[in-house]
Amino acid sequence: MSARTGAGLALAAACLAGCAPPIQSRPDLPAPEQVTPQQWAAGCEPWDDWDKPAPPYRIHGSTYYVGTCGISAILVAGPAGHLLIDSGTEAGAEVVLDNIGKLGFRPDEIASLLHSHEHFDHTGGHARVKQASGAHIVASPAAAPALRSGLSIAEDPQYGLHEPMAPVAVDVLVRGGETVRSETATLTAIATPGHTPGALSWTWRSCDAAGDCLDVVYADSLSAISREGYRFADHPAYVAAFRAGLQRLRETACDLLLTPHPSASEMVARAASGTLVGGMSCAAYADAAEARLDARLAEEADG
Repeated sequence: MSARTGAGLALAAACLAGCAPPIQSRPDLPAPEQVTPQQWAAGCEPWDDWDKPAPPYRIHGSTYYVGTCGISAILVAGPAGHLLIDSGTEAGAEVVLDNIGKLGFRPDEIASLLHSHEHFDHTGGHARVKQASGAHIVASPAAAPALRSGLSIAEDPQYGLHEPMAPVAVDVLVRGGETVRSETATLTAIATPGHTPGALSWTWRSCDAAGDCLDVVYADSLSAISREGYRFADHPAYVAAFRAGLQRLRETACDLLLTPHPSASEMVARAASGTLVGGMSCAAYADAAEARLDARLAEEADG
């Protein structure tokens, strides 16, 4: 070994011992900030603007509302990673991330990002949340192509109506009946296609510190709306799947109903009363959706 090589090795060893960067400590989070459901409702209008900022609030136990006034995003917090359902629009995702921080949680500790349905007002912010958190993107098989491409698929009744989204890679596929878990909750997917082919609803049991447990359901948008010229009657298999999803929702234990558009389940009015428990049930929500589907089919038959 040459003297030069020996000196170089000695210098490298010394640097390993003494030149390593100091251990980085993460800055403390600000004190948790949240409002009551009544305060949230006071600042939001029924069918409000999709990107209008709204403060976060605790729904029950480890379940929190972190969305905007017009579009829901639901956080199920866990000590080793959080689950987030929906991200809102690309602009709304900034509100969602900010709200998670306001609750005293770190956005980069979102472990999994789930969806209701694959339209830009609910999943347009997925790429932004993925960038900020590194979360696994969880999607139904039918929704995954839309998330990956940023474009609705041709089977979507609203194909061509919505603006494109930023594409995002899908890490995990989940089907109806399958689960996504954290330390505080097990979320079970309910296949509820109809509004879109890949739509999912979610159910989980949320318990508070006093041991009061509620069955929470995040039921997807179930409206039978479409682009001009699309006829649900021309797609009997799709209509059958639509009705089957509605029946699954009716049969799901449902103490507390949440929806991607808050006012679709009267969330603003219920929050104004001080609690989201009670009010519209999952069965009533499904019944109303099926009545609208029946009316649409009758309209198509008359036309």
